Amino acid sequence: MHTSVKPNRALFDLDLLRAIVVVADCGSFTTAAARLHSTQSTISQKVRRLEEMVGHRLLVRGHRDVLPTDAGQTLLGYARHMLALNDQMLEALAGASVGVTVRLGVPEDFVGGRTTHALSAFSRQYPQVKLEVTSGLCRDLSQAYDNGELDLVLLKQRRNSREGLACWPEPLQWIDSLQLPTFELDPVPLVTFPPRGLYREDMIQAIEGMGRRWRISFTSSSLSGIQAAVANGMGVSLLPPRAATAEHRVLGAAQGLLEVDSYEIVIVHRPSADGMVKALADALKQLLAGEGW
Repeated sequence: MHTSVKPNRALFDLDLLRAIVVVADCGSFTTAAARLHSTQSTISQKVRRLEEMVGHRLLVRGHRDVLPTDAGQTLLGYARHMLALNDQMLEALAGASVGVTVRLGVPEDFVGGRTTHALSAFSRQYPQVKLEVTSGLCRDLSQAYDNGELDLVLLKQRRNSREGLACWPEPLQWIDSLQLPTFELDPVPLVTFPPRGLYREDMIQAIEGMGRRWRISFTSSSLSGIQAAVANGMGVSLLPPRAATAEHRVLGAAQGLLEVDSYEIVIVHRPSADGMVKALADALKQLLAGEGW
């Protein structure tokens, strides 16, 4: 007869828990042993070990089968839960082991819209891939790629600056505020990215080529900052057409401004890139090959 003692606080062995669950489900040590590819004596030893740990009898032999005691019923409930959690953990870790992370860098004006739709379609096609997307200035993205921090980058650059997997022309247009225009001011206020940022030198050269004076009125490393500054009458800027909003007025030949066509968009990844990196590059190629960029 077992006497009640304080349960051992050692961790329960899942193998022992699995043994008693199968015995309870089968109602027989013999059948449980066959299902677990073990021997009846081994299964009996595992159940006795559990009973010693908890200080209670867990199973009793009925008229025809083996039945759990009240303590056994309590333990079985927790045992089933622990075994289920263990199986879930193994499944999750198995999925993580075959998962692939692709680190993508894109300019800020490519975040959202059609780019997000393309990335969403890619994720549905390759659910095992985790996408880590970084947006920012192209010079920062280029440096991060060179440092090995990104697997794939979409860059805007002067033509032929860096060889890419594929490239497309990057059209640009001059914009001013629709409600508070500034182009006629003297000197012309310019809204630009920071020094060495895209388009900055092109803007200065174009204004000087017109014989106009200029001043830098506002700088920002954020595209949204540039857009807002122009819209609120802080100066003119040079941006891709997709970055213009309803609050902007497009300038051009009528104002004596020449078209700037010295930029391109390139997709860059290493020749030794993973297959999923190449698959994502192909998805971006299809996106950029479409009209409207």
